[in-house]
Amino acid sequence: MEQLVVIKIGGNIIDDEIKLSSFLKDFAAIDARKVLVHGGGKLATKLAEQMNVPQQMVDGRRITDAETLKIVTMVYAGYINKNIVAQLQAEGCNAIGISGADGNAILAHKRVHPTMDYGFVGDVDVIDASLFNNLLQQNLTPVLAPITHDKKGQLLNTNADTIAQETAKALSAFYNVELIYSFEKNGVLLDINNEDSVIQKLNTDYYKELKQEGKIFAGMIPKLDNAFAALDSGVKKVIIGKAEEIHELINGEKGTSISHD
Repeated sequence: MEQLVVIKIGGNIIDDEIKLSSFLKDFAAIDARKVLVHGGGKLATKLAEQMNVPQQMVDGRRITDAETLKIVTMVYAGYINKNIVAQLQAEGCNAIGISGADGNAILAHKRVHPTMDYGFVGDVDVIDASLFNNLLQQNLTPVLAPITHDKKGQLLNTNADTIAQETAKALSAFYNVELIYSFEKNGVLLDINNEDSVIQKLNTDYYKELKQEGKIFAGMIPKLDNAFAALDSGVKKVIIGKAEEIHELINGEKGTSISHD
């Protein structure tokens, strides 16, 4: 099976023009089929302030009311997505920017929560893996914005980490998939206060052991649980590390490599 790399970049890269430009140069140079999933950054919040649309955050997640949905759609699926695509074209990477609504790429439903109304926030139901495979086979590089739809005409704001994981899982039917989560740390750290305490390799047993000993900090546990869930669904390897070191992450020289063995 051919190799495919699915990479998620977060707001810390998107908000920094120099870092984003440098990352996209490195991304374009990856010699494999690839998909880029991006989050939102601070632009949506800034625009909401300018338009006097109050923003509500609960546990770091945005409550998406009707006005906020308009803003995040404009920013995520509009400016950020097309800016990334244009920069990739300049680097000779033939990128195509899409949201989950385009080509019925990602079907989702409005989140149901027992105590909290998240507004127009979507949870993923189905990824159309064949659509992505067709694009990839035409040597196009999908750049995926975290806006989905419910097939009833409603757009939904959806977590980009989840979209990256679900896309990687769906495409593992066609490819040997490596899923890379890039964030601000050097990898999964043994000591949160020591940037150099990166765990280079993490398998199921070692993860259980570290959790029992309380050595994995709380904020990392959902990311790692998602990583192992992706492995259970056919993804070959999950890598967590810095976007600025993307080639080293792929080569296993930096970051944390997560696999079952």
